[in-house]
Amino acid sequence: MELHFEELLGQITDFIKSEAKTETVVGDAFDLGEFKCVPVIRVGMGFGSGGGEGTESKSRKGQGVGAGAGVGIEPIGFLVTKGDEISFLAAGKTRGLAALFEKVPDMIESFAKTRSKQEEEAV
Repeated sequence: MELHFEELLGQITDFIKSEAKTETVVGDAFDLGEFKCVPVIRVGMGFGSGGGEGTESKSRKGQGVGAGAGVGIEPIGFLVTKGDEISFLAAGKTRGLAALFEKVPDMIESFAKTRSKQEEEAV
């Protein structure tokens, strides 16, 4: 029994090329008002194979082979453009310090509005 690893790897790679596309996972790019939104995905894959043979006696010989592959596909966000500006909008929940840093601009704006309002009331 012979394992044609290169042929198998080629077939798996072709499958991933045809299926692991943003269009098949999330959908096509779309317009939202003045914004153009392009979905972005993350693809991870792993491959493994093994084989062996053995002889117990002159009449008892054996061999075996095996192979496996795994693919993970995850939508991670959108590239968003408006005119000549481009930014990345992450999908899902952010955790830890990254979540805090994402909220800093909103917190500063809220603080500035509150302070401005307090100054107006004081006058």
